Amino acid sequence: MIKKLSSIDADFDRQLSDLLAMPDENTGDVKDIVRKIIDDVKLRGDQSVLELTNKFDRMDVASISELEISKDTMAQALTRLDPLVVDALKLSIDRVRVYHQEQLKALGGNSQWQIEDDEGNKLGQIIRPMERVGLYVPGGKASYPSSVIMTSVPARVAGVSEIVLMVPTPDGVVSDTLVAAAHLCGVDRMFRVGGAQAIAALAYGTQSIPRVDKIVGPGNIFVATAKELVFGQVGIDMVAGPSEIAIVADMSADPEWLAMDMFAQAEHDELAQSILISSDQSVLDAVEKEIARMLPGMERSATISQSLKDRGALIKVETLDQAFDIVNRIAPEHLELAILEPEQMLPQIRFAGAIFLGHHSGEVVGDYTAGPSHVLPTSGTARFASPLGVYDFQVRSSVVNCSARGAITLSRSAAILATQEGLEAHSKSAQYRLLG
Repeated sequence: MIKKLSSIDADFDRQLSDLLAMPDENTGDVKDIVRKIIDDVKLRGDQSVLELTNKFDRMDVASISELEISKDTMAQALTRLDPLVVDALKLSIDRVRVYHQEQLKALGGNSQWQIEDDEGNKLGQIIRPMERVGLYVPGGKASYPSSVIMTSVPARVAGVSEIVLMVPTPDGVVSDTLVAAAHLCGVDRMFRVGGAQAIAALAYGTQSIPRVDKIVGPGNIFVATAKELVFGQVGIDMVAGPSEIAIVADMSADPEWLAMDMFAQAEHDELAQSILISSDQSVLDAVEKEIARMLPGMERSATISQSLKDRGALIKVETLDQAFDIVNRIAPEHLELAILEPEQMLPQIRFAGAIFLGHHSGEVVGDYTAGPSHVLPTSGTARFASPLGVYDFQVRSSVVNCSARGAITLSRSAAILATQEGLEAHSKSAQYRLLG
């Protein structure tokens, strides 16, 4: 039920490429649908959002005000939760906050820096938080209070003034845990709106939903496509694909743990990807047996089974070095090093969204309680993209302050270069400074 690849196969490169390729989802058709939704929201605002929400989420709501969850309602949701759930939420929030506070400190905070050259020219940069950001949290197949935490806490630590949260609620069902998480994280406004219409409303604003500076958070293909299409109107974090994990394991790993870690990704979505790589065939064989043994008892067995069948793999390599070469080619969202002395192997990893070292560092703690945001680059984009962090909620302005003396040196060369580019006004603008 799961593909088995070997690095010594003559066509291994092709097999790996086929494995990593995303299935065709008629993206052209999706873009056409999403464009129409965006255009309609731009034109009709609240009325469009209302009609689309009623249609896609099978609701019967008369006004946008009914779709907004008030701060009082957020607070009340907390009172209905099991105390153990509240404690778990608070632990997660605290750890994510501490991690990102340290990240902000390492980046120099929201401040400025400056240098001065020999002629008195002062050059620098001012770093400021964004004013208003929009968070998208998926709903539908599952509810994700963890995504509320992983997006809102870094934004708040960065100093964002206003946080607007959008979440779909099919059939009007709202998760108390998700709403309570929004309350604990200090979300300012929350709307029960999902899909492309939520992204369009955040990007352009409506009569009731404020326009934001940036939209972050994962979603389905319609949400991802909408984010792609509104980019430029607003900032976005990334265009995320299905969840994925690559695991490098040796004989020291527990096959049952490995199989369950693969299940943990596969249960997200039929398009999620779980790949296990080992130089020891007995490890791969043992995990395959555990998959067959444990799968029937899993609550989401149908989704897991389809995911492993279509996009999962057990890959046999000759050496660990070869395993890391494959990992860098995959550039996975999540990477587990279930091996002895994983710290020593860390320098060999060039591309991965989040790296989990050793047998006790299961990817699941990264989803909920470790501290770093679980919003990560997918589909190989870890080659050029990074996990969501406070830097995603900051803007930077360059500052140039020329002295009278320094302006002469800089303007003289600027005039020469402008002339070379055929830009007369540029050149004369510089020359005016030479004349004083």
